[in-house]
Amino acid sequence: MNILILSRNSRLYSTRRLVEAGRERGHQVRVIDPLRCYMDISPHRPEIHYKGENLEAIDAVIPRIGASITFYGTAVLRQFEMMGTFPVNESVAITRARDKLRSTQLLARKGIGLPRTTFGYSPDDTDDLIDLVGGAPMVIKLLEGTQGKGVVLAETRQAAESLIDAFRGLNVHFLAQEYIREAGGADIRCFVVGERVVASMRRQAKEGEFRSNIHRGGQASVVRITPEERTMAVRAARIMGLNVAGVDIIRSAHGPLVLEVNSSPGLEGIEKSTGKDIAGTIYQFMEKHARLGKTRTRGRG
Repeated sequence: MNILILSRNSRLYSTRRLVEAGRERGHQVRVIDPLRCYMDISPHRPEIHYKGENLEAIDAVIPRIGASITFYGTAVLRQFEMMGTFPVNESVAITRARDKLRSTQLLARKGIGLPRTTFGYSPDDTDDLIDLVGGAPMVIKLLEGTQGKGVVLAETRQAAESLIDAFRGLNVHFLAQEYIREAGGADIRCFVVGERVVASMRRQAKEGEFRSNIHRGGQASVVRITPEERTMAVRAARIMGLNVAGVDIIRSAHGPLVLEVNSSPGLEGIEKSTGKDIAGTIYQFMEKHARLGKTRTRGRG
């Protein structure tokens, strides 16, 4: 197949592994910067151009779109979908997962276990927002944050009130969330491809930190997940509409809870901790499912 990887940095581990794995399986694989793509949005012959070249006869696209370019990156991906190119993850699923509020509401509507979460606008409701999640300590998350950025632990009620006031003063949106103390700064990343969890790792936050993200110094190790956790991860990815997803689960006294569903999960931590060829597994999925025009976006506007 002729495959494009949408990535701003070809030197990133995940991008490099996807190139290597694809070429090892006999595919033509090329990395292009989505910000250098531009589109001819025509009803009968939509096109994408890249540095003066008309990109044609592309069988599949692997989006590795960073959060900072979600708007433009998904517009490029949507154009490929209009042209009938198969996307590993569709544009609508990526934008759905990137919106923390929307994704939390969708998961809650389908009965997925979550930490108690609140969202509000008026300063007059701050006390109730804090009480609804059980008071301090509590977690406050910016809706635009990624890789643990914009996620703050307020250890006291006064700290929570000050953070909420500061975020409102900056005119940014945030979620207030229950702090799961018994998790001990650890979560589980379940890597979902298609309808199954193909690998999972436990991420432990470094001492003095509650965020377990690898980018924040968290340590990864192999973990055995329960059937309930496995089912929950697959369901969460399906609700988002993602074929490839990193589902972050935390173990609470009341059972597993989903923290987040990531539409562009990194490969380095999961491959190195488990020894599994996750990039190759993604290509296996593509080889089985990639067909011209096989996208829900085509013809639906």
